[in-house]
Amino acid sequence: MSKPQKIVLVGCGRLGSALVEGWLATGVVGARDLIILTPSEKPAAEAARAAGARINPPPEILSGARAVVLAVKPAKWRDVAADLAPKIGDAPVISVMAGVRGVDLAAAFSGPVVRAMPTTGVAVGKGVAGLWSANVAAAAVARSLFAPVAAVVDIPDETMMDAVTAMAGSGPAYVFAFTRALAEAGVAQGLPSAVAADLARATVRSAAAGLEGTETIDALIARVTSPGGTTEAGLKALQGAGLNAAAAAAVEAAKARAQALSRP
Repeated sequence: MSKPQKIVLVGCGRLGSALVEGWLATGVVGARDLIILTPSEKPAAEAARAAGARINPPPEILSGARAVVLAVKPAKWRDVAADLAPKIGDAPVISVMAGVRGVDLAAAFSGPVVRAMPTTGVAVGKGVAGLWSANVAAAAVARSLFAPVAAVVDIPDETMMDAVTAMAGSGPAYVFAFTRALAEAGVAQGLPSAVAADLARATVRSAAAGLEGTETIDALIARVTSPGGTTEAGLKALQGAGLNAAAAAAVEAAKARAQALSRP
Protein backbone atom coordinates (compact mmCIF):
# COMPACT_ATOMS: atom_id res chain seq x y z
CA MET A 1 0.00 0.00 0.00
CA SER A 2 1.46 3.35 -1.04
CA LYS A 3 2.14 5.98 1.55
CA PRO A 4 -0.34 8.91 1.50
CA GLN A 5 1.16 12.01 -0.06
CA LYS A 6 0.00 15.41 1.08
CA ILE A 7 -1.12 18.04 -1.40
CA VAL A 8 -1.26 21.57 -0.03
CA LEU A 9 -3.64 24.00 -1.75
CA VAL A 10 -3.04 27.64 -0.85
CA GLY A 11 -6.11 29.70 -1.69
CA CYS A 12 -9.62 28.43 -2.32
CA GLY A 13 -11.23 31.03 -4.55
CA ARG A 14 -12.98 30.15 -7.80
CA LEU A 15 -10.09 28.22 -9.32
CA GLY A 16 -8.90 26.69 -6.05
CA SER A 17 -12.43 25.53 -5.28
CA ALA A 18 -12.77 24.05 -8.77
CA LEU A 19 -9.55 22.07 -8.23
CA VAL A 20 -10.80 20.76 -4.89
CA GLU A 21 -14.07 19.62 -6.43
CA GLY A 22 -12.37 17.93 -9.38
CA TRP A 23 -9.69 16.21 -7.32
CA LEU A 24 -12.12 14.80 -4.81
CA ALA A 25 -14.68 13.76 -7.44
CA THR A 26 -12.06 11.83 -9.43
CA GLY A 27 -10.07 10.58 -6.46
CA VAL A 28 -6.88 12.13 -7.82
CA VAL A 29 -6.28 13.52 -4.36
CA GLY A 30 -7.84 11.73 -1.42
CA ALA A 31 -9.59 14.00 1.06
CA ARG A 32 -7.28 12.86 3.87
CA ASP A 33 -4.24 13.80 1.76
CA LEU A 34 -5.56 17.30 1.05
CA ILE A 35 -4.56 20.35 3.09
CA ILE A 36 -6.26 23.65 2.30
CA LEU A 37 -4.99 27.02 3.50
CA THR A 38 -7.68 29.68 3.18
CA PRO A 39 -8.31 32.91 5.11
CA SER A 40 -12.10 32.56 4.91
CA GLU A 41 -14.70 29.81 4.79
CA LYS A 42 -15.38 28.44 1.32
CA PRO A 43 -18.10 25.90 0.46
CA ALA A 44 -15.65 23.66 -1.42
CA ALA A 45 -13.22 23.69 1.50
CA GLU A 46 -15.97 22.91 3.99
CA ALA A 47 -17.17 20.01 1.85
CA ALA A 48 -13.59 18.75 1.69
CA ARG A 49 -13.29 19.10 5.48
CA ALA A 50 -16.38 16.98 5.92
CA ALA A 51 -14.73 14.30 3.76
CA GLY A 52 -11.54 14.36 5.84
CA ALA A 53 -9.39 17.20 4.46
CA ARG A 54 -7.48 19.43 6.83
CA ILE A 55 -8.18 23.16 6.73
CA ASN A 56 -5.59 25.60 8.10
CA PRO A 57 -3.76 22.99 10.20
CA PRO A 58 -0.71 23.75 12.39
CA PRO A 59 2.33 24.84 10.31
CA GLU A 60 4.34 21.68 11.04
CA ILE A 61 1.74 19.65 9.12
CA LEU A 62 2.81 21.33 5.87
CA SER A 63 6.27 19.77 5.73
CA GLY A 64 6.81 16.75 3.52
CA ALA A 65 4.14 17.70 0.98
CA ARG A 66 4.24 16.08 -2.44
CA ALA A 67 3.31 19.44 -3.95
CA VAL A 68 2.09 22.89 -2.96
CA VAL A 69 -0.46 24.46 -5.32
CA LEU A 70 -0.42 28.25 -5.09
CA ALA A 71 -3.83 29.69 -6.03
CA VAL A 72 -3.88 33.07 -4.32
CA LYS A 73 -4.50 36.45 -5.92
CA PRO A 74 -1.39 37.46 -7.91
CA ALA A 75 -1.13 40.79 -6.14
CA LYS A 76 -0.86 39.02 -2.76
CA TRP A 77 1.47 36.17 -3.56
CA ARG A 78 4.68 37.71 -2.22
CA ASP A 79 3.24 38.19 1.26
CA VAL A 80 1.88 34.65 1.19
CA ALA A 81 5.23 33.27 0.00
CA ALA A 82 7.19 34.99 2.76
CA ASP A 83 5.08 33.22 5.37
CA LEU A 84 4.73 29.92 3.55
CA ALA A 85 8.22 29.21 2.20
CA PRO A 86 9.87 28.26 5.54
CA LYS A 87 7.04 25.81 6.28
CA ILE A 88 7.11 23.75 3.07
CA GLY A 89 10.83 23.13 2.59
CA ASP A 90 11.76 22.03 -0.92
CA ALA A 91 8.32 20.80 -2.01
CA PRO A 92 7.49 21.54 -5.65
CA VAL A 93 5.45 24.73 -5.99
CA ILE A 94 2.76 24.69 -8.68
CA SER A 95 1.48 28.18 -9.41
CA VAL A 96 -1.91 28.62 -11.04
CA MET A 97 -1.66 32.41 -10.74
CA ALA A 98 -1.84 34.61 -13.80
CA GLY A 99 1.23 36.62 -14.67
CA VAL A 100 3.60 35.55 -11.88
CA ARG A 101 6.96 34.63 -13.44
CA GLY A 102 8.83 31.45 -12.68
CA VAL A 103 12.03 33.33 -11.84
CA ASP A 104 10.22 35.31 -9.13
CA LEU A 105 8.64 32.17 -7.70
CA ALA A 106 12.02 30.42 -7.70
CA ALA A 107 13.52 33.30 -5.75
CA ALA A 108 10.81 33.00 -3.10
CA PHE A 109 10.71 29.21 -2.66
CA SER A 110 13.34 26.49 -2.22
CA GLY A 111 11.65 23.82 -4.33
CA PRO A 112 11.22 23.53 -8.09
CA VAL A 113 8.56 25.66 -9.74
CA VAL A 114 5.77 24.78 -12.16
CA ARG A 115 3.44 27.25 -13.82
CA ALA A 116 0.01 25.95 -14.76
CA MET A 117 -3.08 27.64 -16.09
CA PRO A 118 -6.14 25.40 -15.67
CA THR A 119 -9.72 26.40 -16.37
CA THR A 120 -12.53 26.05 -13.85
CA GLY A 121 -13.83 23.13 -15.93
CA VAL A 122 -11.51 21.01 -13.78
CA ALA A 123 -14.38 20.95 -11.28
CA VAL A 124 -16.23 18.47 -13.50
CA GLY A 125 -13.20 16.81 -15.08
CA LYS A 126 -13.55 18.83 -18.29
CA GLY A 127 -10.87 21.47 -17.88
CA VAL A 128 -7.85 22.40 -19.93
CA ALA A 129 -4.48 23.20 -18.42
CA GLY A 130 -1.40 24.76 -19.97
CA LEU A 131 1.71 23.54 -18.15
CA TRP A 132 5.31 24.78 -18.07
CA SER A 133 8.31 23.91 -15.91
CA ALA A 134 12.07 23.78 -16.29
CA ASN A 135 12.08 20.80 -13.89
CA VAL A 136 11.03 17.47 -15.39
CA ALA A 137 10.18 15.78 -12.10
CA ALA A 138 8.09 18.70 -10.86
CA ALA A 139 6.28 18.86 -14.19
CA ALA A 140 5.43 15.16 -13.84
CA VAL A 141 3.92 15.79 -10.40
CA ALA A 142 1.83 18.65 -11.80
CA ARG A 143 0.71 16.54 -14.74
CA SER A 144 -0.45 13.78 -12.40
CA LEU A 145 -2.66 16.30 -10.58
CA PHE A 146 -4.14 17.96 -13.67
CA ALA A 147 -4.38 15.22 -16.32
CA PRO A 148 -7.32 13.40 -14.68
CA VAL A 149 -9.37 16.61 -14.58
CA ALA A 150 -8.12 18.50 -17.66
CA ALA A 151 -6.61 18.18 -21.10
CA VAL A 152 -2.99 19.05 -20.37
CA VAL A 153 -1.06 21.01 -22.99
CA ASP A 154 2.69 21.31 -22.44
CA ILE A 155 3.91 24.85 -23.08
CA PRO A 156 7.49 24.87 -24.46
CA ASP A 157 8.48 28.36 -23.32
CA GLU A 158 7.41 30.22 -20.21
CA THR A 159 7.12 33.46 -22.16
CA MET A 160 4.00 31.96 -23.76
CA MET A 161 2.16 31.52 -20.46
CA ASP A 162 0.50 34.94 -20.49
CA ALA A 163 -0.95 34.16 -23.90
CA VAL A 164 -2.11 30.77 -22.59
CA THR A 165 -3.82 32.56 -19.71
CA ALA A 166 -5.48 35.06 -22.03
CA MET A 167 -6.67 32.47 -24.54
CA ALA A 168 -7.39 29.27 -22.63
CA GLY A 169 -7.61 30.40 -19.02
CA SER A 170 -10.06 33.19 -19.84
CA GLY A 171 -11.48 31.49 -22.93
CA PRO A 172 -14.46 29.76 -21.31
CA ALA A 173 -15.89 33.15 -20.37
CA TYR A 174 -15.61 34.24 -24.00
CA VAL A 175 -17.54 31.14 -25.07
CA PHE A 176 -20.19 31.78 -22.41
CA ALA A 177 -20.47 35.39 -23.57
CA PHE A 178 -20.95 34.24 -27.17
CA THR A 179 -23.59 31.77 -26.00
CA ARG A 180 -25.45 34.60 -24.27
CA ALA A 181 -25.18 36.76 -27.39
CA LEU A 182 -26.52 33.89 -29.51
CA ALA A 183 -29.49 33.52 -27.18
CA GLU A 184 -30.16 37.27 -27.28
CA ALA A 185 -30.03 37.17 -31.08
CA GLY A 186 -32.66 34.42 -31.02
CA VAL A 187 -34.89 36.56 -28.82
CA ALA A 188 -34.46 39.46 -31.24
CA GLN A 189 -35.79 37.18 -33.97
CA GLY A 190 -38.92 36.32 -32.01
CA LEU A 191 -38.00 33.32 -29.85
CA PRO A 192 -39.10 33.26 -26.19
CA SER A 193 -36.11 33.95 -23.94
CA ALA A 194 -36.22 30.53 -22.24
CA VAL A 195 -36.38 28.74 -25.59
CA ALA A 196 -33.53 30.82 -27.01
CA ALA A 197 -31.37 30.17 -23.93
CA ASP A 198 -31.99 26.41 -24.11
CA LEU A 199 -31.22 26.34 -27.83
CA ALA A 200 -28.04 28.40 -27.43
CA ARG A 201 -26.68 26.22 -24.61
CA ALA A 202 -27.52 22.99 -26.45
CA THR A 203 -26.01 24.31 -29.68
CA VAL A 204 -22.70 25.16 -28.02
CA ARG A 205 -22.59 21.79 -26.24
CA SER A 206 -23.25 20.02 -29.54
CA ALA A 207 -20.59 22.02 -31.35
CA ALA A 208 -18.06 21.35 -28.58
CA ALA A 209 -18.62 17.63 -28.96
CA GLY A 210 -17.34 17.88 -32.52
CA LEU A 211 -14.02 19.19 -31.22
CA GLU A 212 -13.39 15.89 -29.42
CA GLY A 213 -12.36 14.30 -32.70
CA THR A 214 -9.29 14.86 -34.84
CA GLU A 215 -10.77 16.96 -37.65
CA THR A 216 -9.37 20.44 -38.11
CA ILE A 217 -11.52 23.36 -37.07
CA ASP A 218 -11.77 24.44 -40.72
CA ALA A 219 -13.06 20.97 -41.60
CA LEU A 220 -15.66 21.13 -38.85
CA ILE A 221 -16.88 24.50 -40.12
CA ALA A 222 -17.05 23.16 -43.67
CA ARG A 223 -19.07 20.14 -42.53
CA VAL A 224 -21.85 22.45 -41.28
CA THR A 225 -21.65 25.01 -44.07
CA SER A 226 -23.40 24.40 -47.38
CA PRO A 227 -22.43 26.70 -50.26
CA GLY A 228 -25.03 29.41 -50.61
CA GLY A 229 -26.89 28.22 -47.50
CA THR A 230 -28.00 29.79 -44.25
CA THR A 231 -24.83 28.95 -42.31
CA GLU A 232 -22.61 30.50 -44.96
CA ALA A 233 -24.70 33.67 -44.82
CA GLY A 234 -24.43 33.78 -41.04
CA LEU A 235 -20.67 33.20 -41.06
CA LYS A 236 -20.15 35.99 -43.57
CA ALA A 237 -22.16 38.30 -41.31
CA LEU A 238 -20.06 37.28 -38.28
CA GLN A 239 -16.85 38.02 -40.14
CA GLY A 240 -18.21 41.30 -41.43
CA ALA A 241 -19.15 42.32 -37.89
CA GLY A 242 -15.58 41.71 -36.75
CA LEU A 243 -15.53 38.23 -35.18
CA ASN A 244 -11.77 37.70 -35.60
CA ALA A 245 -10.96 41.24 -34.48
CA ALA A 246 -13.13 40.84 -31.37
CA ALA A 247 -11.42 37.57 -30.42
CA ALA A 248 -7.98 39.09 -30.97
CA ALA A 249 -8.88 42.14 -28.87
CA ALA A 250 -10.14 39.96 -26.01
CA VAL A 251 -6.97 37.85 -25.91
CA GLU A 252 -4.71 40.88 -26.23
CA ALA A 253 -6.47 42.69 -23.36
CA ALA A 254 -6.42 39.64 -21.11
CA LYS A 255 -2.73 39.06 -21.83
CA ALA A 256 -1.88 42.65 -20.95
CA ARG A 257 -3.81 42.31 -17.72
CA ALA A 258 -1.99 39.06 -16.86
CA GLN A 259 1.34 40.80 -17.35
CA ALA A 260 0.28 43.65 -15.05
CA LEU A 261 -1.30 41.62 -12.25
CA SER A 262 1.80 40.59 -10.33
CA ARG A 263 3.81 43.79 -10.69
CA PRO A 264 4.73 45.24 -7.31
